[in-house]
Amino acid sequence: MTKHTRSVAGMINLSARGYASTKRAQGAKASHTTAEVENGKFHIRRSSQNLLNCKSERNFALRLKVVLNEPSKHLMAFTSLVFNHQFTNNKQATTMLKLRHLFTAIVMATLFAACSDNSLNTPEPSDDLANNSISKVEAEQLAQTLTTTTEGFENATKTSYATGTVTLGTGSWTLSDALIGSLSSDRFVGTRSARVINTGRITMNFDRTTGAGTISIRHAVFGSDGASSWELWASTNSGSSWTKIGATVTTSSTTLQTASFTANISGTVRIEIRKVSGGGNRINIDDITITDFSSIPPPPASEHLNMGNPTSAVTSTSAPTNYLMEKPQYALSYHRDKGIPNWVSWHVDASWLGSAPRQDDFRADSTLPTGWYRVSNTSYTSSGFDRGHNCPSADRTRTVTDNSATFLMTNMIPQSPDNNRGPWAGLEDYTRTLVNQGNECYVIMGQYGTGGTGSNGFRSTIDNGRVTVPNRIWKVIVVLPVASGDDATRVTTSTRVIAVDMPNTQGIRNNNWGTYRTTVDAIEAAAGVDVLSRVPASIQAVIESRVDNGPTQ
Repeated sequence: MTKHTRSVAGMINLSARGYASTKRAQGAKASHTTAEVENGKFHIRRSSQNLLNCKSERNFALRLKVVLNEPSKHLMAFTSLVFNHQFTNNKQATTMLKLRHLFTAIVMATLFAACSDNSLNTPEPSDDLANNSISKVEAEQLAQTLTTTTEGFENATKTSYATGTVTLGTGSWTLSDALIGSLSSDRFVGTRSARVINTGRITMNFDRTTGAGTISIRHAVFGSDGASSWELWASTNSGSSWTKIGATVTTSSTTLQTASFTANISGTVRIEIRKVSGGGNRINIDDITITDFSSIPPPPASEHLNMGNPTSAVTSTSAPTNYLMEKPQYALSYHRDKGIPNWVSWHVDASWLGSAPRQDDFRADSTLPTGWYRVSNTSYTSSGFDRGHNCPSADRTRTVTDNSATFLMTNMIPQSPDNNRGPWAGLEDYTRTLVNQGNECYVIMGQYGTGGTGSNGFRSTIDNGRVTVPNRIWKVIVVLPVASGDDATRVTTSTRVIAVDMPNTQGIRNNNWGTYRTTVDAIEAAAGVDVLSRVPASIQAVIESRVDNGPTQ
């Protein structure tokens, strides 16, 4: 099915135009009514009178309560229902759309009936509601009318895995080694979902002309089958060539999980889902949802994720191998089963640097979910590996609290002493040199592979097998001159991007970090990450394929 989702402002504007048309038909003097965003607030205006202005949907409901004299809790609940409800089939979608039009028409009719030619004189409820205020960027996003396309596989039948084309609610799709399943062992929303086996594919045969901002896909294993992995690919030339979007996804749950991708592709686009591992294990795919490309990227939850979330990590115990942790000092994706982060991302500028001393208070992270093993300060003892910081202690010297946060064991990996105290330390020092030269840096560090060599020899794991020793350690640094604005939008094809990939081994202490420079593309391919997903795709294509050749000290 296809869902068309409008912002609150867009819905009211639509209804207001309809109401104005009704008034003209009745011979009344027509007024031009608009809904718009100005200075970070919603505004509803008739001619030059400001009827409503508020910073949030909650305040919008409260303001209507003043006008309509309705109990706020009922009106707020109803407002939330009609504007935020996520429907799952065509019948619900049609019903909810009618309900939204009816609601907005009634609200606007009541407003006009209650208003004289002067603005409403009743006081506006306070906008000082921290949990409901929105930024100017968010307000501008709400003001846009964007289309969301969701394919739920409800409108067709395909009972064979043989390659075939089916016409679904959104258009024509080709299913190869895939069918549309409706058995009790299939996982779906509604009555059907796609079921994929071997190295099957689900391919759009039509172009979406409004691009792709974000893409989400629900997935689960079929029945009691084992785990499989799959990837999302996109084409901007009607299927002539394809580019991988985001990281490879592993499906292991028997209940539907949601994988989210940041595409940021303008113009025409189509997508393809490719099962890449698991052999005869089957997976279900459902509710493929694509939002329009917007020139305003979605604001990150943290300054440390300004360049993107490399693995689309989420703060959910259903994602134990890609668990998002957002701290004031850095953000990370944690792998419960390996006892180390997949990656850590942080922003460093002059404001983060001060005179706070090194705390050396290595400790377990108490914010991990209950029941998860917590790596301790003694887990690396006699292992031959350093407790290697991802976000360095010296990058967080503004306060004692900031510095102490870098000693949480969720910020550590088993790192060979010669790596940690040699070229890796040299690159950390150089990053701060760049900051002291008037730059700000976005740094993303990660690891991949299994097994490294420390001072006691080669190890695959330490701490009785509960902490994995990585084979390679990588880092990407985006260097920007200090300036205001959304830093992801300030990245250009001439922006300096440093990417290194080092072996986790001994014997390299005296090597210059510059000898390990590589491309972001190479790191993404090896580690299965999408490092700079908030940077426009056309710019990524340039800066991610280039090896840095700038100074190293």
